[in-house]
Amino acid sequence: MRLIRGLTNLQRLSNRADSPLGEGCVATIGNFDGVHLGHQTIIEQVKEQARARSLPSVAMIFEPQPREFFQGAEAPPRVMGFRQKVEALAELGVEIILCIRFDDSFRQYSGMGFIEDLLIKGLRVQHLVVGDDFRFGCDRSGDFELLRRVGRRVGFGVENTRTVEVSGERVSSTRIRQALAGNQLSLAEALLGKPFTIKGRVVYGRQLGREIGAPTANIRLAQRSALRGVYVVSVITDGDDRYDGVANIGLRPTVDGRRPSLEVHLFDFAGTLYGQRLRVTFRHPLRDEVRFESIEALKAQIEQDMNDARRWLSGQRARHAD
Repeated sequence: MRLIRGLTNLQRLSNRADSPLGEGCVATIGNFDGVHLGHQTIIEQVKEQARARSLPSVAMIFEPQPREFFQGAEAPPRVMGFRQKVEALAELGVEIILCIRFDDSFRQYSGMGFIEDLLIKGLRVQHLVVGDDFRFGCDRSGDFELLRRVGRRVGFGVENTRTVEVSGERVSSTRIRQALAGNQLSLAEALLGKPFTIKGRVVYGRQLGREIGAPTANIRLAQRSALRGVYVVSVITDGDDRYDGVANIGLRPTVDGRRPSLEVHLFDFAGTLYGQRLRVTFRHPLRDEVRFESIEALKAQIEQDMNDARRWLSGQRARHAD
């Protein structure tokens, strides 16, 4: 997989004699937040068309996502961070990921400017897979019909994305966020096609966990999550070691947290995880995130959380044994 960051790097690559885009590509465009079942179907469409034409498959994404640019702190929380998204798209077999910085300069692109500079000159698109509700360009002036008209004129095809439904409703990132906010982890898993997981690197924290007898792996989150509270989790380390544990995701109100973070207490673990990138899978909600009046009260609650988590895990094992 090749990651191209920005229009300038795209133009440089496109102008090289050995460019993988020399004969063009089959592309799709979107936020791909969560890389859910609907997104996975779109990627399969792209790959089918790319194989038929012997061309590379391309996914164009934006950073920040457009709603984050326009709405700032009021934008919906992400289902998946940038790096995890890129990894998920690569795992699906996308050969080239183009990440366009969505800023004040880019937002001024007209619909035709977007098509000419990115799709025709940059990517040399031969076939495009996008939703018929896709809008782009300044004031959302570009749409599916404009793409089709230009495509017919200059010679690229435009194909609508296939709709994927679960329980009679379309799969979407919005629906997943709602499921996560409501602690409907089973529904989120059904929409994602896999359990909800956050990947992140362990950083140094305030060492408070050690002081209260509950060593913690602190993972700083680039964006806030739709999840908030305390959960039973399963964790995989860089070395593929697997542990169960308890995680708090949110703002840590008892210790005046101001940045979104993920704190994980692992069962039966001794050692250090600093610098490792963990895969944290959320399995069951335990309680909401609350502010405690003292560190001692927080310590007592963490002990209770860990006991509750062990009981839940024991029940799961017993059910599977039956």
